[in-house]
Amino acid sequence: MARKKKGRVVSGWVVIDKPAGITSTSVVNKVKWAFDAQKAGHAGTLDPAATGVLAVALGEATKTVPYITDALKCYRFMVRLGQSTTTDDAEGSVIAQSDLRPDDAQIEAALVAFRGDIQQVPPQFSAVKVEGERAYDLAREGEQMDLAARPLWVDSLVLIARPDADHVELEMVCGKGGYVRAIARDLGEALGCHGHVQWLRRTWSGPFDADQGLSLETLDAGAKTDALDAHLLPLELGLADLPELPATPEGAARLKNGNPGMVIASSAGYGDEAWVSYQGRAIAVGVYKSGELHPSRVFNRD
Repeated sequence: MARKKKGRVVSGWVVIDKPAGITSTSVVNKVKWAFDAQKAGHAGTLDPAATGVLAVALGEATKTVPYITDALKCYRFMVRLGQSTTTDDAEGSVIAQSDLRPDDAQIEAALVAFRGDIQQVPPQFSAVKVEGERAYDLAREGEQMDLAARPLWVDSLVLIARPDADHVELEMVCGKGGYVRAIARDLGEALGCHGHVQWLRRTWSGPFDADQGLSLETLDAGAKTDALDAHLLPLELGLADLPELPATPEGAARLKNGNPGMVIASSAGYGDEAWVSYQGRAIAVGVYKSGELHPSRVFNRD
């Protein structure tokens, strides 16, 4: 006999404005505890020193996590010029220095190479797996790894401010898998002066904005109470980048059982991934073919 899961059945998104000094996993665990939820996950890790949007999915919303993970994200960050560190951020030890300081025009010119489709080598201190182990674990043991470059789409990368000769504030909008620390590192190398991230904030992620984020203090204050549910956002927000297909009553019944179901025609083309709604609620995600959706994920919220 299967054991009953602990916690209550609750589904939706919670946006946390993560403070510095706590891991993303710790935030997810705190949200799960505060909502007394059976299941929780997040869409995109933030480094412990980073702040900003951490979107946490509860219950059936965890099935939409891949769509937020794949969505564009915006980062505001400060690059400290003149120094390289072991971690590519202010948490690490300085390993190289330079007195050279580029001017704004040189920085603007260098940023061009970091836009569009680029190849990026992850930081040594990252969660990339190397022969089954995390790179950061190997890096802590003093091992230097030859990490493979990975593709990254950078939608925009612009200079926001230049407080002084040592610092430059940038804003980047990018796709899945981007390391801001690697951008700072590589920009410093391109400018010939070294560089690392001094601070980093994710201002938005897909449909979620830092302005709507809960503080951990608010989360703690409302923990285990009905008042906290007012901050729960609809599961459907995780599907914002996919076309919506309304289902017929018969189609909805079939889809809820995991079978292809009839949908009302929309802008989706043959073979497109889409989500199906019935009476305003998402019931499935799948592939649209000849008037039907063939489900890959079904939401069980009844």
